Amino acid sequence: MEERINKYLSEAGYCSRREADRLVEAGRVTIDGVAAVCGSKVADGQKVCVDGKEVSGRSRHILLAFNKPAGIVCTTTDKQGSNNIVDFIGYPERIYPVGRLDKDSEGLILMTNDGAMMDRILRSANGHEKEYIVRVNKPVTDEFVKGMSDGVYLKELDRTTRVCVVEKVTKFCFRIVLTQGLNRQIRRMCENFGYKVMKLKRIRIMNIMLGDLKQGCYRDVTDEEYAELVRQLDNRN
Repeated sequence: MEERINKYLSEAGYCSRREADRLVEAGRVTIDGVAAVCGSKVADGQKVCVDGKEVSGRSRHILLAFNKPAGIVCTTTDKQGSNNIVDFIGYPERIYPVGRLDKDSEGLILMTNDGAMMDRILRSANGHEKEYIVRVNKPVTDEFVKGMSDGVYLKELDRTTRVCVVEKVTKFCFRIVLTQGLNRQIRRMCENFGYKVMKLKRIRIMNIMLGDLKQGCYRDVTDEEYAELVRQLDNRN
């Protein structure tokens, strides 16, 4: 059986398909010693290497829920001299974050070695929900809640955010459920109304809840959570 090189690397838990394409384009991937090109196929028994190191076939699928502290960056390298999420967790097998959470933000982020699962979750067009609790620098008004929920034009990105659920929680806090992931979206939305985010915490990704998971700790996603996650992905893909 043959499969495309990007799918092979993804299902081996090495990286996402998109990242695999970048590795191939950079000339870092070989199949039986020959440089791969986008669309190259791998047959059973062939040797695939990245940067000269062999990548074996499918590995045990890992999916973790991690409570990221503020100050940790969601990259797999530490080029900027900051704590990166992979080194912080120190997991014994290769994993990477599913999406991102701003350095200044905290809360739930999923970690996996399953590139195919990662790609499915990150397809923003599917409208996967992510829920946050946000504390701001001044009282949350009805006008603010309505404006945020109706969609906000972000000049810096030349995009209007999707209609979303926003509810006041306390005088200075609100809950928001997004179905897209624009760069620093919530912070930019708040700034549009003259608010500054003081604390931003993600508490849910689709059906996976942060719950009482302690900050800086991770847990395995349960079999029941995983089954429901796959069900939701299947319904939307």
